[in-house]
Amino acid sequence: MNLTPREIVKELDKYVIGQNDAKRAVAIALRNRYRRSKLTPELRDEITPKNIIMKGPTGVGKTEIARRLAKLVGAPFIKVEATKYTEVGYVGRDVESMIRDLVECSVRLVKEEHLKVVSSKATATAEKKVVDLIYSAKLSEKGEKPEELFRQELLNDFREGRYDNLQVEMSVVDKPQQIDLIAGMGAEINIGSIFGDMMPKRKKNRKVTVKEAFKYVLNEESDKLIDNDSVNAEAVRRAEQEGIIFIDEIDKIAAKSNQGGADVSREGVQRDILPIVEGSTVITKYGPVKSDYILFIAAGAFHVSKIEDLIPELQGRFPIKVELASLTKEDFINILTMPENAITKQYKTLLLVDNIDLKFTKDAIESIAEIAAEMNASSEDIGARRLHTVMENLLDDISFNAGGDIPLTTVTVDKSYVEEHLKTSENTRNLKKYIL
Repeated sequence: MNLTPREIVKELDKYVIGQNDAKRAVAIALRNRYRRSKLTPELRDEITPKNIIMKGPTGVGKTEIARRLAKLVGAPFIKVEATKYTEVGYVGRDVESMIRDLVECSVRLVKEEHLKVVSSKATATAEKKVVDLIYSAKLSEKGEKPEELFRQELLNDFREGRYDNLQVEMSVVDKPQQIDLIAGMGAEINIGSIFGDMMPKRKKNRKVTVKEAFKYVLNEESDKLIDNDSVNAEAVRRAEQEGIIFIDEIDKIAAKSNQGGADVSREGVQRDILPIVEGSTVITKYGPVKSDYILFIAAGAFHVSKIEDLIPELQGRFPIKVELASLTKEDFINILTMPENAITKQYKTLLLVDNIDLKFTKDAIESIAEIAAEMNASSEDIGARRLHTVMENLLDDISFNAGGDIPLTTVTVDKSYVEEHLKTSENTRNLKKYIL
């Protein structure tokens, strides 16, 4: 998808309110990837992504911007937390695991694309095999009908879901249990896969529903039509050239002094992450993967530490720095109404399941936004996540009493309803029970 930076920002606006500086930065970074892909191989190799570091309180859209950006272009994307990694020799995850996780994500993406291509052919074969199973179970009902006509009737009934819960017996491959080990140089070895490939495939009979049988046969037939080698090769290429890694809580590993102890450990994690961000080759079970052209987006609140507290070498690998602002009342109003996945729309859809048609008036939205902004200002600033706290308490009675065989009922939430349920000091204190 060759979107211009303006078009990228417009798409991000559907899900993230405000934070235009951050949106511009990621939009330009994404467009530069497209520009780089149009260069000669010699020039392309010289141009590396300009990594981004975001500073801002929690819940203002840092992760969502990166996640939506990746989804927009179908790029492999993972989110990792810097605090999960430790220096070699301490308990924790190896920093190279972020590259292996990215490749796994890329394999899933590419495989899903290949599955869509072979879907119709695999479905036709799977239907034929499942009808054979149903035929064996329903043979006594055939009577004098011609076999072709009887099978067609079974196929039609199967497609309409009439046999979903019918029990049939089928032969399935008995797969060995997978055990992943990390060998020297970080290479992954799957013990179950090694011995499973050496030994002949063992099968066993199982009783399953027709619905389960179809799912199993469809997966089996789809795998037969896919060239796994080409999937893995494309996945590695896409991870290297289009992958996005979001490193959250990077402020937690920023050393504030040189007094030793915990600061030394934090600096050690930074030095371990540095070669991955600089560009190195990581051995995975799909082959070696270069991290040189992966786009890294780091983020942190930086309440205690500053970006400048990161080691200079790591700072240098994040040349683009953007600051995200705290959310205002106007931002909360927009968050409640504008995004395609707005929280008010989510609650409306949820409660409609129990025949509650939930409606919010304009003054109710303004009142909810005002309360959320006040709570963030007077206590911990948790950004848009505060709205979940407020909305859960506001709709507590409605959610609890909904359900059962009630007719469709319209419930209007207006300003007076909001004030009645949220404005009293008692209920304001009760909001704390929804904060995790």
